[in-house]
Amino acid sequence: MAKESMKARERKREAMVAKYAEKRKALKEAGDWDALQKLPKNSAKVRMHNRCSLTGRPRGYMRQFGISRVTFREMALLGQIPGIKKASW
Repeated sequence: MAKESMKARERKREAMVAKYAEKRKALKEAGDWDALQKLPKNSAKVRMHNRCSLTGRPRGYMRQFGISRVTFREMALLGQIPGIKKASW
């Protein structure tokens, strides 16, 4: 499980990206690179990192579900994810 500070930092980045999205887009279209440089670094979408929404695990992230592979497997085996069951043949 990730530190709470890491999860909080990622949430903060998401908020900043959302806050400055329109401004960044307008500055890019205008070609005003100096003003773009003066925006906060964390307002850039590239600085965000996919993390599991439950545990905060940064690796093994499954985009379709928004959780890590470990959490996905646990939840799937418990039947907590609709439409997912363990394969057997």
